[in-house]
Amino acid sequence: MGRYQQGSLRREARAAGATWVLRYNTTRPEDARRVEHTIAVGLVSEFPSESAAWAEVNRLRLHEQINKPEFKGPVTFGHLAQHYIAHELGDQTDAVDPKSHTTIVGYKRNLQRHILPKWGRRIALSIEPLEVENWLKELKRELHLENPTLDRQRRIMSLVFKSAQRFGIIPRGEQHNPMRFVRCKTTSGYEAKTITPRQAWEIWSRLPEPESTLTLLAATTGLRISECLGLQWGDVDFAAQLIQVRRTWTAGKVGLPKSKASQAAVPLHPVLAGHMSAWHGATPYSGEQDWVFPSFTLKGKQPRVANMLVEDHLRPAAIAAGVIKDGDDIRFGFHTLRHSLCSYLVGQGTDPKTVQTLLRHADVATTLGIYAHSHSESRMTAQGEMLTAFFAPSAPVQ
Repeated sequence: MGRYQQGSLRREARAAGATWVLRYNTTRPEDARRVEHTIAVGLVSEFPSESAAWAEVNRLRLHEQINKPEFKGPVTFGHLAQHYIAHELGDQTDAVDPKSHTTIVGYKRNLQRHILPKWGRRIALSIEPLEVENWLKELKRELHLENPTLDRQRRIMSLVFKSAQRFGIIPRGEQHNPMRFVRCKTTSGYEAKTITPRQAWEIWSRLPEPESTLTLLAATTGLRISECLGLQWGDVDFAAQLIQVRRTWTAGKVGLPKSKASQAAVPLHPVLAGHMSAWHGATPYSGEQDWVFPSFTLKGKQPRVANMLVEDHLRPAAIAAGVIKDGDDIRFGFHTLRHSLCSYLVGQGTDPKTVQTLLRHADVATTLGIYAHSHSESRMTAQGEMLTAFFAPSAPVQ
C-alpha cells in the first residue's frame, strides 16, 4: 500500500487574511511527477495555534481527502497510473508482494519516459489493443528497443489496469483490461557475452584492491553486483563458510533482494574466503555493519557505485586483457561474470539444479534458457559427435 500522508501546515497571506493551509504531495497524472498541492483549513484568527489548526484538519477529515485520489470526469490512464504509483509503488513495508527498489525505479522510469507521454491523457477504457500494438512497433522502429523492453511497457500498463480494477476504479471484467489482448514478442536477438575462466583471471589479475576481490566474488559466486555492493561484513560468515544475502545497493539506495530465491545464502569457498579475509584485514572499514566495498570518498558511509566500477576499472581491465576491444559497442559489466559462471558450469556437466541454486534462480528454466550460453567450441564438439554417430557403420539388418 502507499504511504499514508499527514501533510504539513503553514500560514499564507490571502485576501481573507492570514490562513492555515495544509500542504501535501500528489502525483500529476500527465507525467507522474510529484507536485505540491494545498487545501485551506481556516483563518489564523479562528485557529490561533498550530495545534488548533491540526484539530480542524482532523475534524474536516482532510487526511482522507489527500490520501484518496479524486477523479473528476472520465478516468484517464494518467489517473490510473497516479493511483498505481501511490498505492503499489509506495512504501513496501506492509506490502503483500513487496517490490525491490530497482523494480520501483524501473517502473516509474518507463511510465514517465514512454507510457504516460503517449497514453496519460487518454480515457483509460477507450484504449484499444491494436493501438497499443502499433505503438510498440513504433517504439521498436524509432527507438530501436528490444522485444523484452517493449513487453515491459505492456506488462506495466497491464499492472496499472489490474490495480485499478482491484480498487474498483474501473470495472473488473476481463474486457476492461485491453492489455490482456495485446500481443508482443518477448524474445531478444541479443546474446550476452560470456568469457572463459582464463579470461576472467586475465581481467582479475589487472585490478587493484578492492576491485580485484569484488570481481573474484562476482565471478565465482554468481552474486549480482547490487548484492555484492549491499554486503556488510556481518553478512560474511567465515566460520560457517556462507555469505548471507540480506540487501542490495543500487541507484544510491538500500533495497531488498530481487526475489525470495535471491535471499538464499551462497557458499564461501576457502580460496575465496582467503581473499575476502585479506581484504577484511586491509580495509579501514571492517566492523560488522561496515560495507564490504565502501566508498572511500564518502568515508565508508555508502558502498561504491556499480557503473563507475565498470567504467573506471572492469572494462579497462577487460580491454587490457584483450577480452574486448577498445571502442567496441558491446555490453560488458559485472553481469557478464554471472552469465559466464552459469555457462561454464553447465558446459562442465554440473547438475542444472546445482547451478540454479548457486545462482539463486527461482526456476531452472531461467538458468538453462537465459544464462547458460554454449560456446562455439562446445557446439562444434556436439555437432561432431552427431556426425560421428550419423556416419558410423550401420549394424547388419537382422
